[in-house]
Amino acid sequence: MRLIDIYRTVIDKGMEADPRGKEEIGEILRKTKEEFEKMEDDKKEFFDQERLWNPYADSRLCHGDPDTEVGALLWGIDISTGEAVLADRLRDKGRNVDAIMGHHPIGRSRTIFPEVMGMQEGMYHELGIPINIAEGMMSKRMDEVSRAVLASNYDQVVDACRLLDMPLMNAHTPTDNLVQRYMEEHLQEKEPRRLSDLVDAIMEIPEYRLSSKGNSPPRIIHGKKDGSVGKVGVKMTGGTSGPVEIYERLADAGVGTVVGMHFPDKHIDECKKFHINVVIAGHMSSDSLGMNLAADVVEAEGVEVIPFSGFIRYSRN
Repeated sequence: MRLIDIYRTVIDKGMEADPRGKEEIGEILRKTKEEFEKMEDDKKEFFDQERLWNPYADSRLCHGDPDTEVGALLWGIDISTGEAVLADRLRDKGRNVDAIMGHHPIGRSRTIFPEVMGMQEGMYHELGIPINIAEGMMSKRMDEVSRAVLASNYDQVVDACRLLDMPLMNAHTPTDNLVQRYMEEHLQEKEPRRLSDLVDAIMEIPEYRLSSKGNSPPRIIHGKKDGSVGKVGVKMTGGTSGPVEIYERLADAGVGTVVGMHFPDKHIDECKKFHINVVIAGHMSSDSLGMNLAADVVEAEGVEVIPFSGFIRYSRN
């Protein structure tokens, strides 16, 4: 497969699983196109034209000729200069490595990744929070995260890949969307009544079983094993953690348990205050689940997927 075909395949899979639905995604892309067309010509050169077809600000083809033929792909979670050098060393040792696929935002996808957080508004609304309240809370949180990334050395690993002539791309929200859909459907099917049942249900998923062997199992952070699950809120996508104030509203909406990759301490304290159970499924295991669902599609097209950098590979092919 060509580099661009692999990349677009993963973006397309993420769009299929997007909790906002095809209609909303289409509207976002339509408005972006209108914005671009109305721009003055001297400003168009600064417009990231990948926005015209890719609705995920935190995912980009960061370096490499799009037409590069890829037979083997290093696939990992966090890509740093170390991973780029490792890829080059593997080449020196005779290993076929044509490109790197990462998960977390890098390069152009890091500076603007807070934009994807807007999708959380719809997710909270689906759980019963009025949309105007969700939008108001998320606006403040998005501004906070946007300021936090301004100081990042966003192109460090991209520069390394340029020097090594190593194609590089990342897919964050698209693969997180795949986790979101998978986990929601899995828990709906299992209908856990107690928190211990919920953890057992998560443990049926191969990535979490493999992670547990590395001493990183799903954990009940707040709540009792025999406590009632109630209405479940799954939070596996949307860029990063939402506003800490959201949990009072979730409690008012009847949410009894939240399930996520990870939660900051302030969020856990807020859940305790409003008697919401907290289950942490696991960060690397959850990221790996989404990456696996995307990697399987690429692998089925004949591309070798080489896991590294924390990626727990489990093929469903």
